Amino acid sequence: MPAHPPESGVIPRPPAGHFLLEVAWEVCNQVGGIYQVVRSKVPTMAERWRDRYALIGPWVEAKAALEFDPTKPAGWMGRVLGSLANEGLIVRHGRWLVPGNPRVLLVEHQLPRQRLNEVKHTLWQQHQISSPPQDQWIDGAISFGEGVRRLVDRLWMEWNAGGADRRMIAHFHEWLGAVGLPLLRKQGVPVATAFTTHATILGRYMASNEPDFYERLARVKPEVEAVRYGVATQHGIERACAAQAHVMTTVSAVTGEECQYLLGRAPDVIVPNGLSIRQYHAAHEMQIFHAQYKEKINLFTMGHFFPSYSFDLDNTLYFFTSGRFEPRNKGFDLCLEAMARLNAELKASGAGITVVFIIVTQRPVRSLNPQVLEKLGILQELRGVCRTIGEGLQEQLFRRGAAGERIHLDDLVEDYWRLRYKRTQFALRAARLPLIVTHIMEDDQNDPVLVQMRELGLINRPEDPVKVVYHPEFINPVNPLWGMEYEQFVRGCHLGLFPSAYEPWGYTPLESMALGVPAISSDLAGFGRYTAENFLGHEELGLTVLARRGRTFNDAAADLTRKLVDFCRMRRRDRIALRNAVERFSWEFDWDTLGVAYHRAHEIALRRAEHPTPQRPVPAPGP
Repeated sequence: MPAHPPESGVIPRPPAGHFLLEVAWEVCNQVGGIYQVVRSKVPTMAERWRDRYALIGPWVEAKAALEFDPTKPAGWMGRVLGSLANEGLIVRHGRWLVPGNPRVLLVEHQLPRQRLNEVKHTLWQQHQISSPPQDQWIDGAISFGEGVRRLVDRLWMEWNAGGADRRMIAHFHEWLGAVGLPLLRKQGVPVATAFTTHATILGRYMASNEPDFYERLARVKPEVEAVRYGVATQHGIERACAAQAHVMTTVSAVTGEECQYLLGRAPDVIVPNGLSIRQYHAAHEMQIFHAQYKEKINLFTMGHFFPSYSFDLDNTLYFFTSGRFEPRNKGFDLCLEAMARLNAELKASGAGITVVFIIVTQRPVRSLNPQVLEKLGILQELRGVCRTIGEGLQEQLFRRGAAGERIHLDDLVEDYWRLRYKRTQFALRAARLPLIVTHIMEDDQNDPVLVQMRELGLINRPEDPVKVVYHPEFINPVNPLWGMEYEQFVRGCHLGLFPSAYEPWGYTPLESMALGVPAISSDLAGFGRYTAENFLGHEELGLTVLARRGRTFNDAAADLTRKLVDFCRMRRRDRIALRNAVERFSWEFDWDTLGVAYHRAHEIALRRAEHPTPQRPVPAPGP
């Protein structure tokens, strides 16, 4: 599999008779990380294809209302959607309200139970894909796939009627959005097809439960494991898509290994995930933003910790990790182990550095903890009292200073405000340790992160230089603890930690870098491995790739601790230089560069569709 970065440069536009369809469950329908991939890539695809590019997704009214601008289709597109509507298939036409403003087709795909069962029977006959009787996600994927099959078939017929040189590509993402691909191929619709799996579903399940996943990958019997983990249908869909697509792609070499052994086909092209870096670019304001948003994090820190004890905020570093709640896959467990070791190292060295480590994820919670809110509210009250006292003193200080009078500040502050100041100070105090979690959890005693924090003794004692904050809710401006966007929170931090044990790509370290914050990834993450293989000196550019493959948890924790100790020893000016370097480095991952891999995949798909070879059989069970 290719390990080199895609060639950059100007890519010639496709011939006038070519049209690209991109099909994904997350078009105008944010569910997970694929939304970010498809959405951020739109400007690059739209620049190349112009109005001969359309995305297809499911009609989800509540989400479409936020980012879908309906328009009336004209010409050949209008004829297709009109004829399908007469047959009972409603497809909404409009523009996606994202940069690039692409055309989108949203399919109202729900099928009557009898018709859904007929499609399931077809999938069994043609591809040996069995389906459970009632499963919300599987039924949705199959009904959407049938709607896409009908839509693409009709689009091709109408487009092809315009001339002999007309060609069409349909690029499908993930099993949820790709059921239509094998249906189209078996029907014989002459559309060039590409399939991208962003992670194999079986690989995700196995990696979450089996520490030696990659070591035993070549010996796995996929069909047996799929049944054991209860994902036989999803795995069967992935397997059929991989077999039937003209071009099979995935996002990283590490996931390519999964495809080879679990899906029976190695990828033809690696399509790394990029970002539209210009959307994050802050140029000379980057350092200003860091200072500005760090002050907001300082305010949270004061409200959370200072009621119990204080420490020097000028010598405090903010580390964070974030992502979907998969503690082992995302490396939360390794981060906490390293924090416990870092705590011991910093305590022994007497370096005078405090580290606040913040875990941001999504968990079932009842509410924010009232104690956290109360102390933050009192801190805001103290700030208001200080502001009032300061405004009252300003004019008196100026006049008496100009007159040369001797000043006793206590005499200038009214008794009311002096007492209110002291009362607010007393109200802020708390005779307890700072909380390690900001919310009231649904299951506090059994949450794996909380269990590990308590086992490691990470409980925010005054003598501990490493403090921890578990925030089981994603950060947004309406959250009263922060009052800012997640991206602003990241800008205010010093280091992002993402030492994943399983990560097909991994946007979080790339987003961190684009925002000017150094990050740590791992060689078990697609992004980390891609960077390690393609960029010498990446650590000096702000991305550390932790070696985890084939190594024990203990060894990886020791390495991560050493890297964290080294970061804590850096001088402030060196951290500033590193932020500048990492922001410049992030441009290597802009879609203008990485999008070339998608262009290459489409060109290969067109060639193979024009000169077809016998369709690949669906791989037999076993590696």
